[in-house]
Amino acid sequence: MKKITLMICAAAFLFAACNSKKDEDKKTGETSKETTNEAKTEDKAWVPVDSAMMEKVWKENMTVGEQHKLLAKTSGNWTGDVSMWMGEGAPPVKSTTTSTSKTIYNGLYVQATDAGDMMGMPFEGTSTMGYDNLKKEFFCSWIDNMGSGLLVTRGAWDEANKKITLTGISTCMNGQQGEIKQVYIMTDDDHHIMEMYSPDPATGKQYKNMEIKYTRKK
Repeated sequence: MKKITLMICAAAFLFAACNSKKDEDKKTGETSKETTNEAKTEDKAWVPVDSAMMEKVWKENMTVGEQHKLLAKTSGNWTGDVSMWMGEGAPPVKSTTTSTSKTIYNGLYVQATDAGDMMGMPFEGTSTMGYDNLKKEFFCSWIDNMGSGLLVTRGAWDEANKKITLTGISTCMNGQQGEIKQVYIMTDDDHHIMEMYSPDPATGKQYKNMEIKYTRKK
């Protein structure tokens, strides 16, 4: 039972993360950050929004751009070869998954559902990826049947290496917060790779704990 708990914590798609930072320190940091942000908001004069500005920005915000078209290339049916590592240097645990992806809301988002088997238990999760035209960043949300939380990550496209790197904060089963990283590598139209990095359960040092190599079904 203990082994299964650790595996789920380290490898489930909620990507549970641990680190040594104390919750109290985090709360203090968040309070300080919120106070600073409030001060900045108050110091900056509000820019009036007229009908012309609203129409222009609204149209820009809902326009499908090259970033959305890039994500749309992952639409379709896929098989995934999954490798998970329970700790840095540990042997990989192999499994397979199937994924069905589709564009939604006029192509602004890609929604994908993965289904497979994890340690003898049925697994299913859903992600929504998109590109925020206003914030100029990619984002991804994730929920699954092995947890009750929501994972949100944000990041940018790396043109030189053809990949999207997203980061976010996840809560581990011990209640502590830790940073996770997702990397989407666009190999070609029929292949892409998702890598997941999180703190090692024993040391807190970030390592690659999951890799899924997707191949389009013919």
